[in-house]
Amino acid sequence: MDKDNLLIYTLQIEDEGKRFKHILARRFHLSRKLLQKIMVGQNVWLDGKFVFLNTRGQAGQTLVVKVSQEEHSTIDGEDLPIDIIYEDNLFLAVDKPPGQVVHPNSLYKSGTLANAVVGYWENKGETRPFRPISRIDRNTSGIVLIAKNRYAHQQLARIANKNLVEKKYLGVVGGSFPLDEGIFDSPIRVQPASKIVREVHPQGQSALTIFETIKRFPNYTLMLFSLITGRTHQIRVHCQHFGYPLLGDDLYGGDTRYIARQALHCHSYSFVNPLTGKNISIKAPLPRDIQLLLDNE
Repeated sequence: MDKDNLLIYTLQIEDEGKRFKHILARRFHLSRKLLQKIMVGQNVWLDGKFVFLNTRGQAGQTLVVKVSQEEHSTIDGEDLPIDIIYEDNLFLAVDKPPGQVVHPNSLYKSGTLANAVVGYWENKGETRPFRPISRIDRNTSGIVLIAKNRYAHQQLARIANKNLVEKKYLGVVGGSFPLDEGIFDSPIRVQPASKIVREVHPQGQSALTIFETIKRFPNYTLMLFSLITGRTHQIRVHCQHFGYPLLGDDLYGGDTRYIARQALHCHSYSFVNPLTGKNISIKAPLPRDIQLLLDNE
């Protein structure tokens, strides 16, 4: 059995008299939904013998829990190119090219990153759903982090909600950006007349973006963005609102003379693996179209 799919815990004095489901929820942050999944089938053992989650144990006993069962994807796998930049037993990181949709929808039913990842797993004889930690726009390039099982996804989403996952983007804005560093602190909402376009508005959701100017060129500026919140189109909207939209971003007024899509790239992911305590740092180099922008100036 895959050890990365197991929680192994020795009961302590303070655990005596408590049901295992309460111990697991407290010590391992298992959600109610995941606990319900675990309760179906023989997934919990105490000192090597199958038990139910309502069981109570004694200090010194060893509790072993299988946290993720075999699952099948509802997405069709396809044999597509895929640029894997990190993989372990729990997570997969892919450098998504611009123009590729992350997940199938009514407009893009195939050819998506999800189809490619599921196909990659199928070629290895593995079956699992596609569980991205977060998504990026079709025309944004860079890292998409994917959890390999339900528990890994739940735990990383949990620390991401606590701002314990550092996610950084490189972007190129039009003109010479006037500040060296700072924070965009402007709430964002969906424009009333659109289901897609966002705007800064006092009644919007809180949105915070840390920015740093990396290098100014004659016609544009390379910048580094760190997301504190994760609103849809957040960097794009904040840059537009400040008067320096991303190059190529025709949805938000960007100059389209230099590049055919928004010049935005998810460059790095850093976090402490909530299951192993290991520091993980993942980086994706700039894609060719953005690198050409910088080389030509």
